[in-house]
Amino acid sequence: MTLPDTAPNPDGADRTFQVDLRGLVDLLSHHLYSSPRVYLRELLQNAVDALTARHALEPGASADDFGIRLHADGSVVRVEDDGVGLTEADVHTFLATIGRSSKRAAGGSPDEPVRGWGRIEEQRGDFIGQFGIGLLSCFLVADEIHVLSRSARTPDAPAVEWRGRGDGSYTVRTLPASARPRPGTTVTLTPRADADEWTRPVKVHALARHFGSLLRHPVTFDDGSGGPGVPVNPEPAPWARTFPTPGSRSRALAAYGEKVFGFTPLDTIELDLPAVGLKGIACVLPEAVPAGRRHGHRVHVKGMLLSEQAEEILPEWAFFVRCVIDAESLRPTASRESLYEDATLAAVRDALAERLRAWISRAAASDPDLLARFLQTHHLAVKSLAVHDDEILRMLLPWLPFETTDGHTTLDEFARTHRTVLVTSSVEEFRQVAAIASAAGLGVVNGGYTYDRELVHRLPEVRPEVNVADLDPATLTAHLDPVDRETELAAAAYLARARDALAVFDCDVALRTFQPASAPALLVDSREARHERTRSQLAREQEGGLWGDILGALRQEAPRAQLILNQLNPLVRTAVAIDEPELARTSAEALYGQAALLSRRPLRPAESSLINRSFLDLLAHALRKDS
Repeated sequence: MTLPDTAPNPDGADRTFQVDLRGLVDLLSHHLYSSPRVYLRELLQNAVDALTARHALEPGASADDFGIRLHADGSVVRVEDDGVGLTEADVHTFLATIGRSSKRAAGGSPDEPVRGWGRIEEQRGDFIGQFGIGLLSCFLVADEIHVLSRSARTPDAPAVEWRGRGDGSYTVRTLPASARPRPGTTVTLTPRADADEWTRPVKVHALARHFGSLLRHPVTFDDGSGGPGVPVNPEPAPWARTFPTPGSRSRALAAYGEKVFGFTPLDTIELDLPAVGLKGIACVLPEAVPAGRRHGHRVHVKGMLLSEQAEEILPEWAFFVRCVIDAESLRPTASRESLYEDATLAAVRDALAERLRAWISRAAASDPDLLARFLQTHHLAVKSLAVHDDEILRMLLPWLPFETTDGHTTLDEFARTHRTVLVTSSVEEFRQVAAIASAAGLGVVNGGYTYDRELVHRLPEVRPEVNVADLDPATLTAHLDPVDRETELAAAAYLARARDALAVFDCDVALRTFQPASAPALLVDSREARHERTRSQLAREQEGGLWGDILGALRQEAPRAQLILNQLNPLVRTAVAIDEPELARTSAEALYGQAALLSRRPLRPAESSLINRSFLDLLAHALRKDS
């Protein structure tokens, strides 16, 4: 929180804002940082940036010449580095001015966009921190920050001590060089009692490993017990190491992915974008996930963990992988817990998407077993990609599994036996016709699942010899054989009673012959037809009112459902010979109800009532006959 200077200002001179540090710390803890634990990440980040600056002064030095040492014994937390250090002027300029960072170019803004690959501001590109507020995070766990530093820029530079307090006050004093014999900086915190959760030795060590396991400088930790420091990052990431064989490298990458994510990857894709200094791996999930569920990815920036839930690094369709990457040129937000959405991030996202496409291409070309396992698990992800990606469509559409009248099979196998492929618009429509269409030799694909209908219609782009058409009731009924004239005349009275009984459902009745003979009836009814009948019924009920006029203006001849009775079925042959009007009506209602149940679509209340009534009426008739 900032407060204006309220002193008298008769001459209209400019005044500066005063900072309420306690209010600012509260703002950081509740709105910028997700947890007090980030204090250690900020201290590590400052130490790493100081080492980066030291190496710029001494470019011939090895990365192992300078390091970071952590100490936590329950009473203090201390972070010591061999970095570039601070002069007294630096302390006044950077530690005592909130928002000013030594890692920004003079006059530069941290919010200037990054344009294109690798065009990073010259004086910012090597540093993690950019905003000049990281040290304030220490006030989340301590009331005082003690900094002792000695600059490496001047050989005989004195040591400088800075003490900052949570009330906004600070002191600075110059000490002899002997107070810190070597250049670098030591930050010491005396934790508050309520911060014990984050400052215990075990917790500090765990946080150091969590945030700094991939740092390029050696980091050690000691708990004050007198033993040697324990390495926090004992070995570099597997993609930064050399292996004797490609197989051993692949196994090391997979083992690392399993360690990070807790599952054995179906395969591991190595990621390498030299233009932005990005390296890492994408682990293919061994189990299917719902379409659109985006996983968080583990993103490091210059070795420092930025986020474990960075969704924005990959496109939405890539939900079949989880990534761990380390990048040089991605920009963190002010909280350093997510990525700044800019042109560089967009370019990285596109490039990583291309790497995933290339992996699918290689699997399709050279590893059919891997491709089969991948498609069996993640066919929905590939379908979502194929809808928008012509290359993936041409390459993988024939190998994708679909539900068909020949069972679950690939379109390539299905098209070999069916040059005309019919596709339904809904799952329930497919279930209505599957058995009948299969017996009639029709090739029908269930197009009711996500992406399936659209993809099947694109099959001729890959297989030009195949025709694809939507299935409609007329197509199916045209493949059902008519009965002879004598049979039709003999059943006329029954069919008339059946039509009268089912008129309430806008359902016509016809007699045909079709396979399988075990199916007594087929109900042909589309979702669109049911919606149109519902609209027409509402228009009739609202006739005369405003809503009725609106529906009436849309009125068309309502399409009718059709109950097709199978003359080959023994039960139907018995039913059409019934002379008793009420029994004929009840049997027609029962056949309609059974066909509606077989369609597996939701039943209307009137249909449920009809099924119950017809069953009881038939049962009563059977009992009367037996008695």
